[in-house]
Amino acid sequence: MEKKSRTQLVLGILLILVAAWLIATRLQPDLADLIKLPAFDWPMWVVLTGAGLLVLGLLVGAPGMAVPACIVAGIGGILYYCDLTGNWGAWTYLWTLIPGFAGIGTLLAGLLGEDLKRSLRDGFNQLVFSAIMFVIFGTFFDAWAIFGGYSAYVPIALLFLLGIWLVVRGFLRRK
Repeated sequence: MEKKSRTQLVLGILLILVAAWLIATRLQPDLADLIKLPAFDWPMWVVLTGAGLLVLGLLVGAPGMAVPACIVAGIGGILYYCDLTGNWGAWTYLWTLIPGFAGIGTLLAGLLGEDLKRSLRDGFNQLVFSAIMFVIFGTFFDAWAIFGGYSAYVPIALLFLLGIWLVVRGFLRRK
């Protein structure tokens, strides 16, 4: 399928799903209670800007716009978390998620019409790099305190997952 056709298909499906949800909630108002949207504080404007960039990219047939859209929306999510919890010191380790947001955007761009094989490889590499940096900085800056008594196990579990990723990656390269 051609790149522009794929992006238009995705945009069309998104619009149909939104319209179906709006009709369903008008016919059955109790359905609106199933999805609780977060409070609309100022960081949500940043998230919506990211969503707008994605829609703009879909409208003009530029799937590569998914990368900046995911970065902007991800930063909005971090800002929302910090505003909600009042823990602005979390930026000492949360910034390491930004390459992961770029990785998600790269994966999404591949699914929307960019070079799929290269996008999958690059996107997953960015996600793994971001996760490694998050583990390192999160460990140094006590990010795992939210897990209480299990906080000592979080870096170990993440290292275990990294090991699994490297083993699976090795098997995938052989084929």
